[in-house]
Amino acid sequence: MKLKDIKDIRDILPFVNKIKVYAFVGPSGTGKSYRAQMVASEKNIHFIIDDGLLIKDNQVIAGESAKKADTKVATVKHALFYEDKEKEVIIKAFKKYRPESILILGTSDGMVQKIAANLGLPEISEIVYITDVATEEEMKMARRIRVTEGKHVIPVPTFEIKKDFSGYLLDPLQIFKSKGKGEKPYISEKSIIRPTFSYMGKFTISDLVFRQIVEYLAVQTPAIYKILKTRVENYGDGAKIYMEVTIMYGYNVVDGLKSFKEKASKEIEKLTAMNVVELDVVAKNIYVPEEEEK
Repeated sequence: MKLKDIKDIRDILPFVNKIKVYAFVGPSGTGKSYRAQMVASEKNIHFIIDDGLLIKDNQVIAGESAKKADTKVATVKHALFYEDKEKEVIIKAFKKYRPESILILGTSDGMVQKIAANLGLPEISEIVYITDVATEEEMKMARRIRVTEGKHVIPVPTFEIKKDFSGYLLDPLQIFKSKGKGEKPYISEKSIIRPTFSYMGKFTISDLVFRQIVEYLAVQTPAIYKILKTRVENYGDGAKIYMEVTIMYGYNVVDGLKSFKEKASKEIEKLTAMNVVELDVVAKNIYVPEEEEK
């Protein structure tokens, strides 16, 4: 779809006129994303628009999260789909998935109306407010976490957004809510992130950090006798690591290196919140203790 077509989206894709548009509105940091899927589930809505993302059930199908922006102002612009390129990917997804209804999240009536208009969607037919589904105390607690810890919720499982949010604090959040006796409980997984604009400035991780972690773990691995070479390439969203090692005689080379790679990848991601794009470990030779004694 070309950019010039976006202005007349409802003429080009007539089914868009039939999409029933709902909105979920509440001040920033009061728990909208936390409760979005629950609201959608109760109204049998399978598509959610939240902070620049189009989400179908538990899967991100289009867009890029506004929470990745460097400033708060940039997040607002991105969430409103100001740029044609941002609109285009969402509209392409509409064409592919043909949603019957959509839930738009926003901080005000004006914001959700603007999002709907920018994406060529019909007028909003129903607005649910955060005060309809959360208590005053729950909203205060959510706001306190946002202000003091800078944490945000994205209403999809962590594995769905892990790659896109490498370098951010990223934790899974599981929700279980009983709907009463005889009713099917609501169970969902969401993700907690801390965007870079929540910090005082930006942060970077030196290649040396990755090298030190992987070499420390190699030294602790019985199957590896000696590290011969380590090379790290940091791509910003993850690291590519290459190692050459000497293997201790008596250990299964394949099993030993596989175990080390799995442990190293998990430890690096845990300590740095960065993805390991690639970890190659090459066994260059074998150390035989008896030969050194002779």
